[in-house]
Amino acid sequence: MSTTRQPRSGDSGPESASHGSASAASAVGKARSLALSSASGIVPLARDFTRQALYDWGWLPASSADRRAAAEDVLLVVSELVTNACLHAEGPEELRVACDGKVLRLEVVDRGTGQPAPRTPHRAGRPGGHGMFIVQRLCLDWGVERTQESTGKTVWAELAAPA
Repeated sequence: MSTTRQPRSGDSGPESASHGSASAASAVGKARSLALSSASGIVPLARDFTRQALYDWGWLPASSADRRAAAEDVLLVVSELVTNACLHAEGPEELRVACDGKVLRLEVVDRGTGQPAPRTPHRAGRPGGHGMFIVQRLCLDWGVERTQESTGKTVWAELAAPA
């Protein structure tokens, strides 16, 4: 379920891409995944994993302020999605990162049954509750796909690749 658009016909997302290590500087058609279900220090682990993908795909080291900001946005969104799964969804099981050259897609698979949503009204001066608001503001789109075989879901977010 997308929060801002209907699924495109034939849009299979990054699941159709091969998962595994990518070492080429080009970010076109790259994807990797990280199991998180038995890990400790999950949020920094997810951030480090994603940072390494950004290095391998040529996003980092950033050659401009715009490219640096794009990479920082990706790392912030990963932190927010994984933290949300830790706090509200019985913990994350897997992180998937994929890039087709134009869009970078992040997916966090968890066992939770809840529906993530930005808190409304958003109260900027209060602590906590800003995660999905941040995701909504930084991403081109985000949404939730339910797991048919069991309880759980995949929360995904898409960010523009730097030009």
